[in-house]
This record gives sequence, structure tokens and C-alpha cells, in this order.
Amino acid sequence: MTTDIEEARDYLGRDVDCGACRHQDLLASGRCELRKSCVQDRYARRIDRFFAWNPELAEEHLAHPHFEVRAIAAKFVNAFLLPAMLNDPDETVRWEAVRRLPHRYRLELRKDPHREVRIRIATLLEGADLLPMMKDEDYYVRIVVARRLDPPLLVLMIDDSEVEVRRIVAQRIDGQWLGRMALDPSADVRLEVAQRMTMEQLSHLREDPDWRVRHCLASRLSAEDVAPLLNDSDPIVAETARRRVSGEFNS
Repeated sequence: MTTDIEEARDYLGRDVDCGACRHQDLLASGRCELRKSCVQDRYARRIDRFFAWNPELAEEHLAHPHFEVRAIAAKFVNAFLLPAMLNDPDETVRWEAVRRLPHRYRLELRKDPHREVRIRIATLLEGADLLPMMKDEDYYVRIVVARRLDPPLLVLMIDDSEVEVRRIVAQRIDGQWLGRMALDPSADVRLEVAQRMTMEQLSHLREDPDWRVRHCLASRLSAEDVAPLLNDSDPIVAETARRRVSGEFNS
């Protein structure tokens, strides 16, 4: 039985016909090969190999109906042709084009309609260039921003609507803002805060409603400061506090 990889079909599922291809003259010179190096094939690796062997032909395929051909051609064409490709209807093509362009073009794609492009753009930007993306509608774009933004700027993301974004902010934000984040409605965020707070700051979380946060305190506070947790409603917290007081547990 023939497998897909052994077949030579175009992006519409039709058998590749070398006799009808406008590049058939390349066969004799070994510059293309069925099932290995073919611009008509639906497999990206074969298309890529075709342009690697014939980079001068990439420009002819920037308007090809198959997005994969256009995207791979973008890797080989003259860079001066790439700005026009930032308006391509397919996100893969836009991404391949902007990867080879100067920094200023990446800024243009911060509001790209496709989330994957915006996510990738965010991984390339730094500092103030990321600020317009803090309010992106897609939570994962904001997660990437929170991971890359300079810590002093993270105060602008303290009230993000997504818990995971705020959790990352709590991991990286300057310590002076941890007290503010200790009021976060999510216990996951407060737990991140508790793991970073100084001993002086921690005491304010002894009555936190989440046992995980109190357990963090029980494992970090000094024997003197942990005493109020000896009678905690959660047995694990109380036991950790007891061991802390008795000297059995060291953070």
C-alpha cells in the first residue's frame, strides 16, 4: 500500500505531473526531482528543497495559490520584496516575511489579526516595544509579554483579567509591589507572592483563606512568627508550624 510520503500530490490532492510543470526543464539538470525537490508537491520539505536548489525562482512564486509555497519562497527572495508580503492573507506567510525584515517591521505586526503571529512577535520584542501588547485580547500573548517585560513595567499588568498572567507578574515584579499583589483574588497568585515576600511582609498573610498560602508561611516564617499557625484549621499547615517551632523543619 502506498503511503502519503511516497506519493507526489499537489496541494489540491492531484498527482504531480512533471510534463505539465513549467519547470520541467530543471529535471534534466537535476535541479528538481519528483518526491524529493518539487515546488508543486504539497509537502513543505520538498518545496523547501526546491527553492534551496533554485533560490532565483522564489520570486516567481510569491503569488502562488498555496500558502506553503508563498511562505517558503519568502525565505529565499530578495529582502526588498518582503514588506509587501506582510499583507498576505495567510499568517504563516506574514510570519516568514517579518522574520527576515528589520525590527521596525515587527512593530507593525503587533496587531496582526492572527494570535500565532502576535505570540511570535512578542517573543522577539523587548522593553517599551511590548507595552502596546499588554492589552492584547489573547491571554497567551499577554503571558508572553509578562514573561519578557522589564520588571519595573509589570506594575501595569497587576490587574490583568487572566490568573496565569498575574501569576507570572507575581513571579517577576519588583518586590515593592508584592504587598499589593497579596490582595489578589486568586490563591495561585497569592501563593507566588508568598514565596517571594520578605519575612516582614509574610506575616500579613497568616489569615489567608487558602491553606497553600498559609502552608508556605508555616514553612518560611521564623519559629516565633509562625506560632499563630499552630492551631490552623488545616492539619498540614498546623503540623508544618509545629515542626517549625520545634526545629524539626528548616526552610
